[in-house]
Order: sequence, then C-alpha cells, then structure tokens
Amino acid sequence: METPFQIKDKCIVITGGAGALCGSLAAALARQGAKICILDLDMPRAEELCKKLEADTGYAFAVKTDVTDKESLQSAFDRAMEEMGRIDVLINGAGGNKKEATTSENLSFFDLPPDALKEVFDLNLLGTILPSQVFGKCIAEQASGVILNISSMSAFRPLTKIPAYSAAKAAVSNFTRWLAVHMCRNYSKNIRVNAIAPGFFLTEQNRFLLTDEKTKQLTERGKTIVDHTPMGNFGRPEDLIGTVLWLISDASRFVTGVVVPVDGGFSAFSGV
Repeated sequence: METPFQIKDKCIVITGGAGALCGSLAAALARQGAKICILDLDMPRAEELCKKLEADTGYAFAVKTDVTDKESLQSAFDRAMEEMGRIDVLINGAGGNKKEATTSENLSFFDLPPDALKEVFDLNLLGTILPSQVFGKCIAEQASGVILNISSMSAFRPLTKIPAYSAAKAAVSNFTRWLAVHMCRNYSKNIRVNAIAPGFFLTEQNRFLLTDEKTKQLTERGKTIVDHTPMGNFGRPEDLIGTVLWLISDASRFVTGVVVPVDGGFSAFSGV
C-alpha cells in the first residue's frame, strides 16, 4: 500500500555513509527500496557495507570522497549521476570529534592545538556546506529534493570538554535553517532542508569519553548522560531511522528549516 513515507526508487547520497549511525541508516533505506550512494574515505568499510546491502536485495555503491575537498565531491557527484541519473536526497552524515580537540586533565582549553580545532570545524561544518553546494546545485536545478543534515544534542546544550565539536554542530543547525530559506526563496518550494540532532549513541568516536578503556564500565560522564536522559539509556543506531524516513519522504512535505532532537528526552530535562 502506498504511504506518504514511501521512498522506493529514490536516489540517496549519504556522506560518511560507512559509519556506525549512517551505515545503519543506509541499510534501512535500502530495505525500503531506495538506491544508495555511500561517500566515505574508508573504502574497504564502505564497499563491505555495499556488498551487504546488495545481498539484502538493495542497490548500493561506494565512492571514495573527502567531504572537505570540493574537487573530490565533484568527482563523487559525477559518479553518482552516472550510476543513478538524479539525486533525490542528500544526507550529510560525515562528522565527528577528535581526542586532540577535547579538553582533559592533561590538555587545557588554552592549549588545544589549532590544527585539531580546525580539523573538527572543517569535518563537521565545511563537510556539510561543501556537499550541499555540489549536490544541492543539482537539487536546485531540478527544483525538487531533500537535504538532511546531522546536527547534535551538543548544538542545543554545549557539553563540557568538546568546544570545537559543540560550536561546529551549532553552526550546522544554523546553516540548516539558512539553507532551507535560501532554497525555497531562490529555487523551489519543493526543496526542503532539515536536520536531526541525535542524543547520545555509543560510537568509536566518543567511547573514550563515555566508557573506561580498561573496565568497559561507564565513566562519570557516561553515567551523568544516562541520568539526564529520561529514557535512561544510550540510543541505538536504528532509533534514528523513523525520524529520517519521515524527513526525507513526502510525509514531511510541509516541514523545512527544523532541527529535530532524537535524544530520549535529554533536551527536555532540566536535571531536577
């Protein structure tokens, strides 16, 4: 039965598509009949994921791409168009933090190295803007499509220890709203730009902050997060799927310029 959540045959590009969260999204969207183009620097991981998706009756291919390099993105766009013929959805999933840009007992805010700060900013903010330029131009020319950015809970409430990541994700949220208005007013009201703001998910990028490397138990930071999440646990990658499916399908055709928390209630809890 046809539903407004239908995405069968939609051509979807996912940056950072081989990662834990976006890899799970790619698999779920492929199962719904979408054609998936995964952009990632880690080609062995991306190609392995594509094999799994195709074995599961999906359609997927990978392109090695640096989201901070416009020439690399242009090459990826050319390959995507050659394979799929059009772009219906761009999901800007590439991002993350660096340990070197994180304050600790051994590294104060005043000593955070500029190159590490710049790398975090470039990956999260520039790595969202540049793909939106390259793939968004096609969406503008065809006068329809969806761009979905990945913000973060730290954009709503900056977290201790990660100043660069929090600031960069806040900028992603701001850019999402800006681009939504720009696309509607200058190109087509059939172009929508939104973002999701995941709460706390255990990944390889943040595990060092949330769990003890030796005991594998939650750190005090990890415990505090769980205590301030009304649902009482970390999210699972599959917890993002329903919200993403809503935002990239016609089910949300009158929704643009929003950042949707998927956080187990973290952003709603005052702590008391």
